[in-house]
Amino acid sequence: KVMSCVDTPPPPSPLDPKMDAFWVKTSLAANVLLVVVLMTTNMINHEVSAPIRTARTMSAKGLLPAQTRMGFSPRTMRKTDFAGDLQREMDGWMAAASLRRAIEGPRVSGRVRVNAGAGGENTPVSLVLGGDGFCGWPTALHLSEHGHKVIIVDNLLRRKIDDELGTQSLTPITSPQERVAAWKEVSGKDIEFIEMDVSSNLAEVMDLMEKYKPDNIIHFAEIRAAPYSMKTPGNKAETVRNNLLGVHNVLIGMLEHVPDAHLIHLGTMGVYGYGTVDGAIPEGYVNVCMGSKEMEIVAPYHPGSVYHTTKCLDNVLFNFYVKNDQLRITDLHQGIVWGVETPETSRDPRLVNRLDVDSDYGTVLNRFAVQSALGLDITPYGTGGQTRAFINIADTARCIRIATENPPDRGERVKIFNQVAESHRVRDLAGMMEKLSPAGAQVKMVPNPRNEKAENELDVINQNFRSFGWDPVMLDQGKAQELVDTIVKHKDRLIKTNLNPSSFWGKKQADACTKEPEPVAA
Repeated sequence: KVMSCVDTPPPPSPLDPKMDAFWVKTSLAANVLLVVVLMTTNMINHEVSAPIRTARTMSAKGLLPAQTRMGFSPRTMRKTDFAGDLQREMDGWMAAASLRRAIEGPRVSGRVRVNAGAGGENTPVSLVLGGDGFCGWPTALHLSEHGHKVIIVDNLLRRKIDDELGTQSLTPITSPQERVAAWKEVSGKDIEFIEMDVSSNLAEVMDLMEKYKPDNIIHFAEIRAAPYSMKTPGNKAETVRNNLLGVHNVLIGMLEHVPDAHLIHLGTMGVYGYGTVDGAIPEGYVNVCMGSKEMEIVAPYHPGSVYHTTKCLDNVLFNFYVKNDQLRITDLHQGIVWGVETPETSRDPRLVNRLDVDSDYGTVLNRFAVQSALGLDITPYGTGGQTRAFINIADTARCIRIATENPPDRGERVKIFNQVAESHRVRDLAGMMEKLSPAGAQVKMVPNPRNEKAENELDVINQNFRSFGWDPVMLDQGKAQELVDTIVKHKDRLIKTNLNPSSFWGKKQADACTKEPEPVAA
């Protein structure tokens, strides 16, 4: 039974025929409007789910490449189709969100109120914690370009780790002060830089929140490399201390001074593990039965390193502070980042982003690109059968901006988005880079320093960002060639000895990777 959503008051008198006719017409118009809204919602729901059905059909017919598995997945499960129920529920959410945006436009923070611009518009204040890093720097520029007042907060730990490891960014990055000065020259926009460690001094974090009253807090300020977090006992302890205390200090500062601010945290797809889910990885939540009760829970974690474990624990803290204090938090589970330049960083050589290619901090595609460009062996670990999710560095910045424009409401659960564009098998990427090599590089499998499955499939749901109109940069040979060309320009800065694995998940992996090859008999 469909009930009218408009509460129409009764006519003042049944004896007045003119007024009686007026209210009849008003009630009829309200019900017609309700039918139109319901029909529109159903059409949007169909449009959201249609690409998934189409992609699944194309895959079954062999029309999609095997390495690309975004946006669709098998829904067949034993006994009860929980995955299908979840997908249908998500389709409904996305349809409702699309309808709201079509009517209202992007949702902005309820507390945006600062620094009115020349045209009277509001300027959101965004703290970018870890804004000197690989993801933080291009994000800070992108937000500034799109009208945010940006304050970068960074303790420069990533630069200090370069000194510790005896390595450096392949691209020649300038100091934070030179970077923000160059951005002012080319854009006319100010970015403030503050050197601060958010993990070590709660009082400073509290003062920071009180002074700037941010609308958005973008949190990149964590040790981000799985190999580095597994390198030594000291690295394991420091990764846990830095990452968890930093997040918790930020949450306390928010609660005390800006409880209506929006925290956007960069997480990782690695919290789910690989090859652990029968079907597609959901966007944060699943429906389960506990006895006779059906309930929604956070998707189970299966971290593969100390670093990934800290990201799981971050989410536990987020859920507590949302439940207890109704903070507004978005957790972005990001795939492996590839690329180096964005539209903003390419505007001046002094704005160039860092490019890590060593075995601890270099992401897999960037490492392969270096090996391809310089004619070195392209070295997948193990069989190269690991399938991973990927995203371009420019899309990292774009997704963060989209998140700032669509915050959760106070009391709404932690928003979790899978921030990924596509998935690829590692050995397929190695083969592509071999073909692009200007110096004749060849693929050579090496022992795996990690404790992980040799082969896995990976299907990921990424409809949340797609529903906001995000059109990601996809990896192809042209984009890969651009990356190789960039590397060739800076090849003299490469420290080749840092390309070989030097962090191991255990003694078994260390022995396999460091074992001397047996001499070949004459």
